[in-house]
Amino acid sequence: MTQTRGKGTPKYSAPSHRYKYTIKFRQFDATERESKLIGEVVGFVRDPIHSAVLMKLLFDNGESQVYFAPEGIKVGDRIEEGLAASLMLGSVLPLGKIPEGSPIFNIELRPGDGGKFVRTSGGIAYIRAKEEEGVHVRMPSRRTIILSNDCRAQLGSLSMGGRLELPLMKAGSAHYKKHATNRHWPLVRGVHQNPVDHPFGGKQHHPGKGTATSRNAPPGRKVGHLAARTTGRRSSLKMQLKLKKKNKR
Repeated sequence: MTQTRGKGTPKYSAPSHRYKYTIKFRQFDATERESKLIGEVVGFVRDPIHSAVLMKLLFDNGESQVYFAPEGIKVGDRIEEGLAASLMLGSVLPLGKIPEGSPIFNIELRPGDGGKFVRTSGGIAYIRAKEEEGVHVRMPSRRTIILSNDCRAQLGSLSMGGRLELPLMKAGSAHYKKHATNRHWPLVRGVHQNPVDHPFGGKQHHPGKGTATSRNAPPGRKVGHLAARTTGRRSSLKMQLKLKKKNKR
């Protein structure tokens, strides 16, 4: 199964022909860098590759763009983009222009890359502090990173925040959900598979062999503990003793 996925056959490859939009911030010219653009929300669209709802924008200069829709925005609302943009829901501003404590999403890692962080449904990050070295941003994982003042982000929280709260109820619903992006599903444990499908397969319902695997093992055999020094109960006890020594120091 692993070898079949590695071949890149249509059975496991992503259906990119069904993906509609690539979401990136527009690039400002040198003449309009200090100004702002006003865009109106003219509609909403869904894309199989994006878990959040997308909004279609028509800017005052005639351009049309597709951005991530924040929670609470509606058709007819306006957003602003640029250094002189106002603090409105969905507006695109540099991190240095956003007040501390503001919720943001679709954050750039480097100025001008179009947005890399917090792009899944319900995603939200917060600006914690501003210093000379950059802006401290608290990510959804509760980790704080430091980004440049020129990195851009959208104001608000990303739409479809309750998507994972509702139960799927049926295996068929889960099947179609995974099928939209060709996800590998269902995930069956190796000990429940046949010997021809997995190294741990067979009737015994346990691996039946050592679980440590070489780092240079071929695809299909690289399962279990990869390049493990030790495995089992003894190794876990050693780790506990090391942690106790560190805590005493």
